[in-house]
Amino acid sequence: MLTKSPTATWMPAWIPESTLFLSFLLMFCSMVQSATAGYDGSMMNGLNILPSYTDYFVLNPATTGLNTASIFIGGFFGPLVSGIVADRLGRRPAIFWGSVITLVGVLLQTAAQDIAMFVIARIVLGFGAALSGIAGGVYLSETFPSQWRAWGVGMLNNFYYVGALIAAGITLGTGTWQSTWAWRAPSLFQGIFSVLCIVVLPFIPESPRWLVHQGCYEEARLVVAQTNANGDLSHPVVLAVYKEIIDTLRWEKEEGRTLSPKEIFKTPVSRKRFLIGISPGIFSCIAGNIIASYYLGAELTTAGIKDPIQQLKANVVLNVWCLGCALGGTYLTAFWGRKPTAILSQALLIICLFIIGGLSKMYADNPDRASKALVYGDVAVMFLFQGFYSIGWTPLLTLYPPEVLNFSIRANGVAGTSFALNAFALVFVFIMPIGLANITWKMYFVNGSWDIIILGMIVYWWVETKGKTLEEIDALFEGEKHSSVPDVEMVRKGREQIDVKGVEEEINIGVEGQRKIEQVG
Repeated sequence: MLTKSPTATWMPAWIPESTLFLSFLLMFCSMVQSATAGYDGSMMNGLNILPSYTDYFVLNPATTGLNTASIFIGGFFGPLVSGIVADRLGRRPAIFWGSVITLVGVLLQTAAQDIAMFVIARIVLGFGAALSGIAGGVYLSETFPSQWRAWGVGMLNNFYYVGALIAAGITLGTGTWQSTWAWRAPSLFQGIFSVLCIVVLPFIPESPRWLVHQGCYEEARLVVAQTNANGDLSHPVVLAVYKEIIDTLRWEKEEGRTLSPKEIFKTPVSRKRFLIGISPGIFSCIAGNIIASYYLGAELTTAGIKDPIQQLKANVVLNVWCLGCALGGTYLTAFWGRKPTAILSQALLIICLFIIGGLSKMYADNPDRASKALVYGDVAVMFLFQGFYSIGWTPLLTLYPPEVLNFSIRANGVAGTSFALNAFALVFVFIMPIGLANITWKMYFVNGSWDIIILGMIVYWWVETKGKTLEEIDALFEGEKHSSVPDVEMVRKGREQIDVKGVEEEINIGVEGQRKIEQVG
């Protein structure tokens, strides 16, 4: 049974009555968005192995890096407008337009006739993916109930590996084709995830926090009820969540906070939240996974596996392994915490990078007499590395930034995370093939060294957000919670009680007062 849900935008919504089913739809929305990026990384991994692709464009290390990294040029410019678009148009319309632009890029990429057209197509694709991805991360963090937020928002990046696995299978299947469709067909299939995202958007509601900021209070309360209590407007949890939202956003407005990007830099607390918020984008990008994410063929070659078909098969197995690890990592972030999971993941990555570097050096010193045990040992540690990366950085990349950012800076702050990630990725994806070609195994030691610095910054700098609503996280930075109701999880678990009638009266008085202020303003 579907119920029409007001959205305050041009996009209507018909929402299922069941909160559980609605949560699955929200999770599906996150899955198909993340699959686009995963598909791209795995597809380019496969294409960089295929002679039909490398010969068609007559690639060398520099043009290989340009073709592969050009998606990050679009991803670099997309965040400059993504936060503004998501704040002004609404979260769902921003996701829609991002998906449409992504589809245009996919079609241009499939039809590419030369390097220039291929690069332009990937810039368009990257721009659209950044717009939908940023809006999606903000939207899901603001809409998912707090007890499922780690799973719902973590999945936004976990299903990177579902897209990657599909791409790995498709490139393996087309790898023996003797035409340009060996790489054009995988390019075309990349658009299916954007289509699925557009299809599901009419059946999920607008962000309740965005609706409150627009002055649509009843509409926001309905969405809170739909996402927390099967539409029951008077449920204690619904009242607690809703009052936290309206109290906190009223406080932000009284403090003079706006949705301008300048808000990020106005106060020391905002600057701290922004710097912590963008750190996962930077840290995850330079952790070392770019080598295996985009240049697995070159990495396997340094370990002694040179056959293209064997490399493509390794690509398939790698993505199955990483998906399992990402799901396990999401469990850890939900039940253990964000910061401990990041520390564990980063420490394991450092160990693996130094082991890979040492084994690759042993192979490079005497490749003709290298034992199979050495070769397969090196590959095994490469796979462990990608798994350990997936445990922490895959779910945290999209989960942690919107949690540590308050509403006024959330959309622009998440855009800043994406901007930082793409800026660093643009550089690292371009230089990695050059680095591997020139200093080979030493690249792993360089990467491991800066990862040690990152580990220290996480231990010293990050804060734990597990088990809190977005409004309750304010207390970790602002020093106080801006609402008088008990913490939502305490109410949900029955450890705290609220006076339903009293809270209803407080909400009505607060909403009427806010409306009068807005009318005068």
